[in-house]
Amino acid sequence: MESQGARNKILKKIKQALSNSVPIPFPDQNATTSIFSATEHELTVAFAEKFTELAGKFIYCAHEGELVVKLDNLIKKNNWEKIYSTEANWLATLDSHDFNPVTTNNLATCDAAITLCTHLIARTGTIVLSSQQESGRVSSVYAPIHICVAYSHQLVFDIADSLQQFKDNIEQMPSMISFASGPSRTADIEKTLVVGVHGPKEVYCFFVDKGIA
Repeated sequence: MESQGARNKILKKIKQALSNSVPIPFPDQNATTSIFSATEHELTVAFAEKFTELAGKFIYCAHEGELVVKLDNLIKKNNWEKIYSTEANWLATLDSHDFNPVTTNNLATCDAAITLCTHLIARTGTIVLSSQQESGRVSSVYAPIHICVAYSHQLVFDIADSLQQFKDNIEQMPSMISFASGPSRTADIEKTLVVGVHGPKEVYCFFVDKGIA
């Protein structure tokens, strides 16, 4: 009986609290204002620093010609024979550079996968991917090595800037937005950090500065 009486008292207090509206403590606060100051470094440098701190591998390319050369060198250096990519439209734009690295259509057995991305976030060193890309949901998750190709116009400062661009530039929000900061990692087992347990063990970001001819 005592527990029932205590329960009724608690419910009564909750009901009273809900019936009396509480004024907003800071009515002039702008929720869209970032709490982080803009970095003094240019965004490219800021992203590269954060991305490499998180065990990502950053490769700068002045233009797409240099991108093709560096990608070819990476593939040959690691003896990767099965490269997977579904970015058909993007690959077609590189025909003039004789770039055709796709050697398998089986993601489960590939050595590495190449995808594009939606944005890069400089403040956190994060690659933003979405289900609206040609590579979809799985390429960046199931491949043992993830190679992401990004362009300078995709670089933003913070997560809020990325989300705002999703709202401004598309008619419908994608069903999935993924924020990837370096290779997957976990410390669930005896608090020991292990890389590549539930995702790619290595993540490369090839950054193409299209402003340079």
